[in-house]
Amino acid sequence: MDHFDHILNWKLKQGSHTFPGQDGGTCINEAAIVAAGFPYQPVRSVEDMPACFSRPICRLAMQLNDAASDDDRQRLLPFVSRLACADTPEVERERAAYIAARMRWRLPLREGMAVLEGALAIGRQPDAVTSEEAMTRLDAAQQKASAPTSVNEHPLFATIHGWLAGVF
Repeated sequence: MDHFDHILNWKLKQGSHTFPGQDGGTCINEAAIVAAGFPYQPVRSVEDMPACFSRPICRLAMQLNDAASDDDRQRLLPFVSRLACADTPEVERERAAYIAARMRWRLPLREGMAVLEGALAIGRQPDAVTSEEAMTRLDAAQQKASAPTSVNEHPLFATIHGWLAGVF
């Protein structure tokens, strides 16, 4: 996981984004799509992910991404290049069961990341993407941005979610 620790110009944000801004602001799954070599696309649900991405793993990544604080969310960056690992239906069910057995409401990010790491160890591993390849792809997406920062597609939802995160 250390090979992806140095993405300094990309910022993970809560929610779905029409297109990243020059800050590279997207959710973890949107960043993973670009890092895997696909054109940028907003991700509103895991069903928006290309077929080579594991649905249970992307669902967990989205949950962790959206529940984390802005600062803590950046700790998920090393996982960006590891989500394109879809496997057989049996393996995907095993991953889903593994995640379901270990997740609970308001699990600290550190523990959620451990669950994500365990789920990623089940089945097929993603094709190797070097940090240089991923950075080149992410930088290219940033260069196409017309706005300095990305805009959440559902800012009201993100605001309400942020309020509720502090309550529960």
